[in-house]
Order: sequence, then C-alpha cells, then structure tokens
Amino acid sequence: MDKILQNIKTPSDLKKLNLKEKEKLAQEIREYIINTVSKTGGHLASNLGVVELTIALHSILDVPKDKIIWDVGHQTYVHKILTGRKEELHTLRKNGGIAGFPKISESESDCFNTGHSSTSISIALGMARARDIQNEKCNVVAVIGDGALTGGMALEALNDAGNSKTNITVILNDNEMSISKNVGGISMALSKIRTKKFYTRSNNYIKLAVKKIPVVGNKVIHFVRKIKYSIKQLLIHNMFFEDLGFTYLGPVNGHDIEKLESLIRISNQINGPVLIHVITKKGKGYMPAEQNPDKFHSIGPYEIDTGKSKKEKKEDYSKRFGDTLVKLAKKRNDIVAITAAMKDGTGLTEFAKQFPNRFFDVGIAEQHALGLAAGLASKGLRPVVSIYSSFYQRAYDQIIHDICISKLPVIMCIDRAGIVGNDGETHQGILDLAFLRIIPNLTIMAPKDFRELEQMLHFALGLNSPVAIRYPRGGEGKTVFNKHEGIKVGVSENLVKGDDITIISIGKMVDYAIQVADLLKRDGIKADVFNTRFLKPFDLDGKIEESITRTRKVVTIEDGIINGGLATIIKENLIEYDLDEKVEIQCFGYPDEFIKQGDVDIIEDEYGITPNKIAEKIRKMNSILYN
Repeated sequence: MDKILQNIKTPSDLKKLNLKEKEKLAQEIREYIINTVSKTGGHLASNLGVVELTIALHSILDVPKDKIIWDVGHQTYVHKILTGRKEELHTLRKNGGIAGFPKISESESDCFNTGHSSTSISIALGMARARDIQNEKCNVVAVIGDGALTGGMALEALNDAGNSKTNITVILNDNEMSISKNVGGISMALSKIRTKKFYTRSNNYIKLAVKKIPVVGNKVIHFVRKIKYSIKQLLIHNMFFEDLGFTYLGPVNGHDIEKLESLIRISNQINGPVLIHVITKKGKGYMPAEQNPDKFHSIGPYEIDTGKSKKEKKEDYSKRFGDTLVKLAKKRNDIVAITAAMKDGTGLTEFAKQFPNRFFDVGIAEQHALGLAAGLASKGLRPVVSIYSSFYQRAYDQIIHDICISKLPVIMCIDRAGIVGNDGETHQGILDLAFLRIIPNLTIMAPKDFRELEQMLHFALGLNSPVAIRYPRGGEGKTVFNKHEGIKVGVSENLVKGDDITIISIGKMVDYAIQVADLLKRDGIKADVFNTRFLKPFDLDGKIEESITRTRKVVTIEDGIINGGLATIIKENLIEYDLDEKVEIQCFGYPDEFIKQGDVDIIEDEYGITPNKIAEKIRKMNSILYN
C-alpha cells in the first residue's frame, strides 16, 4: 500500500491533502482495488469509474453528518476504503467479511442499505424532508447512474424532488452503461447533453452580487435568467432536469477532482434541488475493464495482467436457456425475448444477434418489461422474459395485474433463483416461490437439470397461460439424471423407490435429494424420492399420497424460504388429506430471514442444507438414531 493511502483512516484525512496528492491517491486507490478484486472477485468496472467522484464528495462533505445514498451500491468500494474499511477490503463479499454494498451495520458512514437500482433519489428526498421537519443541518446527496435513471422509481422521485423546493443534490454518474450498454430515450437525451462543447456553469455567485444592487437587483436577475434559459433551450435540446425544477450543473469531467469539488461546493449553496451531471468512464485506469466494462461489471477472481478469469467458464443454466430459446425461435416466428439491462447475464446475447427484431432490452425497467410482455402476448406473440429472481420482485404488480388476471401466455424465466452468494441479502433469490405461488392463473416450475429446463420451455410454449420457470445460478449438480419423463401439468416424477421415508424436492435440490437417498441407503434407510417439477399447480397426486401413507415420514428440500414455499404447500396438502396428525415432517430450506453474503457452499452448510447435514438430521428423525 502506498504512502498517501496508508495515511487515510477517515474522510477528514482527505481534507488535509492538496490537489496533486488527491490525484496521486486516486491512482493508489485504483491499484488497490484492482489487486484486491483480482483475488476476491466483485464489481470492478463501476468502482474504477467513481474514484475521483468519491474522493471529491468526501473532501467537501462531512460524512456521516452529511448523507450520501449510493444507488444500487455496488460502486462503494472507494467509499468503504475512505471510511475506515480499507484493511478489510480483502474480506469483500465473503462470509463474515464486509459486504459488496452499503450496510448500516458495517459503518455509520453507510446511511442506508442499498442493492437494487433506481431507489436513491426517493430515499434521499425522504431523508432531506426528515431533516427539514426535525430542524437539522446537513447535506443530502444521491449518487445515481444513468442506467438506473431508466427505472420508473427514479423518474417518479425526480418529479417529486423537482417540485419540492427541498435542498437535495442528485449526482448523475453518466458512464453510458448499466450492466450492458444503455438503451432508450433517456440515454439518447443524455448523449445530446454530454456532446455539447460547453459546460453549463452556475451563476450562483453572480446572483448573490447582483442582488445587492439597490432596487433593480432582483429584476436584473429575473431578466438574465430568462435570457439564459432561452439560450440553453437553443443549445441543449433537452432541458429535462431544469424543466422538472432542478438547478442543473454540468456536464463535468468525472475524473477531474478540482472541477468536481467546485460544483459540489456550489450545489451546497443553492436553495432547492440540484442535479450535477458527471461524465465518467466505467473501468477507468484498467484497460481490460475499459474495453469490456460489461464483462468486468461483476467478475470472479482474475489475472491482473490479462484480465482473464482464474476459473474455467462452464456451461450454466443461463447459457442453456439462451441456446434452447434460439432453437425454438428458429421454428416459431411468434417467440420474442425480453430482458432488463442483462442480455449477457441471462444468456440472450445470441438470441439478440440472430433475431434483433424480436429481442427487446428495456434497460433497468422490470415493471415495463412485464407490461411490454403483456402487450405483446395480447396480440398473439409468445414473449419470454428473462430477469434475475431478486429483480422480479420489482415487477410484482405487473405479474398480477397485467399478466395473470388476463391469463396472458407470458413465460417468465427466473434466473439466479435460490442462493446466489456473494452479493448478499438484496440479491439472494429465495423469495420467488413464496411470493409467486399465491398468484392465481400462474403455473410455476423448476428443473432438476439442463435437459428438464429444455423440456419445460417446450411445455410452457404449449400452454396458453402465464408460466414461471425458475433455475439457479451456475451449472448442474453432481447427479447425472438418466430419467426424464414427459411433463404433464402438476405431475411429479418418482426418481428413487423406497419404503422408509418420503423425500419431496424441487429444482436444484432434486440433486441433493438423490445424494441424501444414497447416503441413507448406506445405513439401510430406503428413501422414496420425488421431483415435484411443479410448485403450482400442486397436489398430492396418487404416487406421493401413496408414498406418504406408507412411510409416515416426509422430508421436503427446497432452495428458497420455507415459509410459503414447497414445505408450506406439503403441509397444507397433508391437512387437506387428513394426514397431518399421522405423519412426521421435516423441512429443509431457509428460515424467515434475509441471508447475508458468502460462498454458496458455506451458506448452505451454515443453514444445514447440504446432503450430509440433511442425511444426518433424517437419521435422527423422531429421536431415533440409525447406525
């Protein structure tokens, strides 16, 4: 660690540095992040892009008294380094380490937990209004990317904040990227602004001077303001932010600390909402990340010299989904694909290349993605929407109101379902089964392997109603399944025969159920193993009911929250079939809590959801130990 960074313990240390020292510090921080993330993995490109901006913010503001709300929050590694956590950065996203996102439990400098897009302006406005009601004195700043600005919540908040006359600063970090290249009208409007040959400079100091002129001061200001606005309308085609009520400052080079500090100081002296437009380069200072910012948005451990991943890339569910959809789309012209700023992550890159007129990346706008799908389906097309599990939460009303009420045949592919690991609470996909199963008219499935995912896509296209297919991050499990029965609505699959205990599982956990059965078999315990395939519709069909009646011992295994998921459905069915008092049941899944960051295998071990720990608990079922 170099000398300047070594001496930075708190943000107050920044205030002692001159400009050249801060520029040197920026270089040292970049090197530190590149070295650390090469070992831990993490969000690299976004953090390299905000180094100077973060230094400028902490040089002018007084955190934690002043509040910085980071939209999404994956770009806060620099913030963490400057607020006393640089020595812990090597534990980034690990079990018991520091989170990859802001966490109020970590530091008082993190004023709000974030992890999803487009929320910062709403939160900042709430804090600013609370400050005013409580007669407090502090600055409130929201830092939001241009990709996040496409989210409906951000636009709703801009509308309210601009009309509020509340002192709040929004810093628009404009790098032309979200995860993938930004799309849409807002991105185009920002492009027009950023390509002008001048910077819009504040006349705040001039206004203060002119106001002192007796009698005519305010009249002069009003006249000049009208002229200035007219000129801006001619030169900048889209005065979007000022029309909303913001004082617009910028655009400014986001890697020029001196200019950034100047605009932040000015914004603190302006009454009412201010927006500072900052132009940054994602991946700044590390050529592989500059050239491939989407690849380095979130990356595992990598070789610094080449940027190549240290782990061999294997086929995963996302790629198999994308490849299968391409094959189906070649045969059916009515198939269209939709995603929300995650074309590469969801496996749709090849689909977009081969069928550009049937592919829609709507940006970070999950509500719109599902609404768009509903409109397409209403006109006879078959939309397939691929979004991560934790982001489907953002479009819950659209699933209900726009799709399921009208029984529209939209196929919702839920990627990153279950535990995803290092991104923590905001990204774990453990809630989808529970919050989707209560929606009428929705069929819910989860495949045990790649082949079954293909089957489910074929099957879903044959239904004329809404379908959700959820699958995990990464590849297949250890079990090689040779049996793949044809899929029928609500019908489970009996994979292993046994008379001692009934094991019911779904999706990824079917692999675990088979491993558990093998472990129990060594102890003379014969398990009857079922792959339910469907969470909804679900019924104790003849096979499962017969098995439960025979064994009187039931185990459920799922990679989601127990409350509302597969375990809850089985318990409800046991009551319906009058079996609840005659059967012992043990449920494996996640408790009613949010799961912190860490490696997936360590998290599963901690919560007792590994084949060995499940088998161990089953042996002790009813306090009987089988040796």
